[in-house]
Amino acid sequence: MTKKSQAIILGMVCLILTIGICVQIKTVNNNGTTTSANQELNNLKSQVLKMREKYEDSYARLEKIQTELETTRSNITNNNEQLKILEEELRKYNVLLGTTEAKGPGVVITITDTDPKDPIRLIIDNKDAVVHNTDILEVVNELKNAGAEAIDVNGQRIVDTTAISCDGNVIAINGEKVSSTFVINAIGLPERLSTLKRPGGYLEILEDDAHIKCTLDKKDKVEVSKYINANKFKYAKTIE
Repeated sequence: MTKKSQAIILGMVCLILTIGICVQIKTVNNNGTTTSANQELNNLKSQVLKMREKYEDSYARLEKIQTELETTRSNITNNNEQLKILEEELRKYNVLLGTTEAKGPGVVITITDTDPKDPIRLIIDNKDAVVHNTDILEVVNELKNAGAEAIDVNGQRIVDTTAISCDGNVIAINGEKVSSTFVINAIGLPERLSTLKRPGGYLEILEDDAHIKCTLDKKDKVEVSKYINANKFKYAKTIE
């Protein structure tokens, strides 16, 4: 074999080795990047889980304290008629303020965006085919006017400080995001609350104009959740 042939073979071997080394380095770098991204994602998941566990623990402790407080108050008032009367008044005020769960006769209203397959979606503006915060607000106000004593929307209790606002593609109630389907529980005289389904009423308007599905069912027992966000008053103070 000539020196020239040996040089050519040696050069080819060096080229092959160089290509192999480059491929290996690139593979290692890619694996390192993937590993780093996966590690960051796992760290974020871990943080979210820890925050969720902390929230659930805090809420569980609050529930326990409230239960213990309720038991103590019940024991104190059992042998005192005057305290029993005051306790009953306090319960009524708590229902009105929304700080306690409530149950009783009433109605359950369900409102759902227009079905995407509905032919009417081809002739109406898309924004008119979805439920807006103003729609929920209108229904809530009609329920109040009809004598509803307690209302919640998708588990969010409606109180005096409740804001029902638009938040992008969803609705924010008490600062919490909710979306279709909207389930509204209302406690009150079912016969009066069911007038929301009357001809020409707002629910019928939603159905006729945009085919937004609205149902109203009278119930002997409706359960309404409590308001869990504590009101903080920075400026208002009681008068001594």
